[in-house]
Amino acid sequence: MNTAHSQTAGAVSERSWMDLFRYWDAIPFLAIHVLCLFAIQTGVRWEWVGLAIGSYYVRMVGVTAGYHRYFSHRSFKTGRVFQFLLAFVAMTSAQKGVLWWAAHHRHHHKYSDREEDFHSPLQRGFWFSHVGWILSEDHVRTDLTLVKDLKRYPELQFLDRFYFIPPLLYAGGMYVFWGFPGLVWGFFISTTALYHCTFFINSLTHLVGTVRYRSGDGSRNNVVLAILCCGEGWHNNHHHYQSTANQGWFWWEVDFSYYVLIVLSWLGLVWDLRTPPPYIRAATIAAESLAQSQSLDRRKPIVPC
Repeated sequence: MNTAHSQTAGAVSERSWMDLFRYWDAIPFLAIHVLCLFAIQTGVRWEWVGLAIGSYYVRMVGVTAGYHRYFSHRSFKTGRVFQFLLAFVAMTSAQKGVLWWAAHHRHHHKYSDREEDFHSPLQRGFWFSHVGWILSEDHVRTDLTLVKDLKRYPELQFLDRFYFIPPLLYAGGMYVFWGFPGLVWGFFISTTALYHCTFFINSLTHLVGTVRYRSGDGSRNNVVLAILCCGEGWHNNHHHYQSTANQGWFWWEVDFSYYVLIVLSWLGLVWDLRTPPPYIRAATIAAESLAQSQSLDRRKPIVPC
């Protein structure tokens, strides 16, 4: 067991997460929420709602296909220029830097729902797993030993160090092209929605949903979050077999980020998209139970008539 992570996990369990509150991170985070109230001034118009939804989904694809499936799990390949663009788009979500995000996510998978997992709702409770850990002093630093494959790129180190630049440029672009309503709806409102839908993957999909596979943790499939989060709601699938570009494994499991990756592969921007082997998809709890019951039936002695 990693002693440093164990000590950190133990410290969190003994202290209220409010004791670990980091104001430098909390102030801009809370400000984005409060600034959504300017929607009262701008009014509600269909074009602003459409802008918010479009801005939300473009950046959600950046987070899910970029931060998660590429940088955290390396589930497909791309060139260095598009890698930079993926990181930049993901970072417009205002969810800190690319190295920070990938390192913390890899740590989560290493210790999923165990004591060392700092955003497990089973260990820390809903609110800490949802948002408290992000605002905590204990999780500011990035464990670069977990992202050795990424830190060798100086451009990614630059983006990670100046993680506030992409969201500021994005917010500025919204203001330049759509004025103040564009800033409110295209950035403040869509970013707030993006925050909490992303955070629900950490908190809610380890509490609410269905379990298809024995993943060794509390991960669950949640169809509502799969739609809201571009396929990320198929969380039990993901924890069963992590390094796939698709998280919806069956035709009825909507996975918008994977559809985008397929289009990008047609354009030659990404390639070698990894998908789960058939035997992985077939290894469901139901299939295991059926196989076990059949095995027990074969062991029963045949009684002659």
